[in-house]
Amino acid sequence: MQTNIIDNKADRLFTVIYPKSDKETIVLLHGGPGFPSDLTEVVNSLKDSFQVITFHQRGTEKSPCPSKDYSMEAYLYDLEAIRKFYQIDKFHLWGHSWGGLYAQIYAEKYADNLLSLFLCSPGSGTNTQWKQTEKEVMQLNKSKTTGWEWTKMGMNSFLGMLGSDKAYKRLFKQVMKNYNDGFIPTGTSNNSEDFNLLKAVPINKTRPEIIKYPLLKGLSNPDFKITILYGEQDIYKTSKNFVIDRYPTAKVFIVLNSGHIPWLHNTKGYKDIMDNHYQ
Repeated sequence: MQTNIIDNKADRLFTVIYPKSDKETIVLLHGGPGFPSDLTEVVNSLKDSFQVITFHQRGTEKSPCPSKDYSMEAYLYDLEAIRKFYQIDKFHLWGHSWGGLYAQIYAEKYADNLLSLFLCSPGSGTNTQWKQTEKEVMQLNKSKTTGWEWTKMGMNSFLGMLGSDKAYKRLFKQVMKNYNDGFIPTGTSNNSEDFNLLKAVPINKTRPEIIKYPLLKGLSNPDFKITILYGEQDIYKTSKNFVIDRYPTAKVFIVLNSGHIPWLHNTKGYKDIMDNHYQ
């Protein structure tokens, strides 16, 4: 494992590479935005067979963004900067949640750079589709909390929108508890979670850019494999049809006994699908 700080104009990206120069490369995009994850469990299931790269997205603790640019174009430049730094021609792109939407945005602009696309519980879309996605996420969280917990989530969300990192940390701790409820002990923390790396600014600045971005058109007949995976009880409900309709050649899977984090909730079910994709 090697870490590198990549300069992208005024901004910096904290990257981790698990080198295997004789193997194909997979780049992993964590969820959020604004809440980085090293995706340790996902990396461990891939690094023996592939060169794997992870990075903390712009504006988080280790990837400062003095330019204050959170446009989708800036996010795309980040991926391109990483690809060029590591001298990669084509690569596999894996994305979870918001990272799954990030992956779709990249795929629409840079399809020629991809060997495959793996969308793990991906965000459903940009523009009006993002608003529907947010409603579904809110409904899931409300269903998993007591009245007092829901009130505190609202308070922390409001304070976070005012710029409080601490409030968003409290909010995301409850969110992760809600996501894991019923699947793994809710006191169990994903090894990749470090709430101290979370920052309010990228959360607040990225959301309006997603809403502003045009609706995605999708890829009707790409020359690479696409896999779409959702948990049986995922946070995304009807909005996931936007993704499924966007990629008519994709294979779509539902992981039984799983919510939004399938590699933790049903490890074998997730791994079987992932192995099938990358075989």
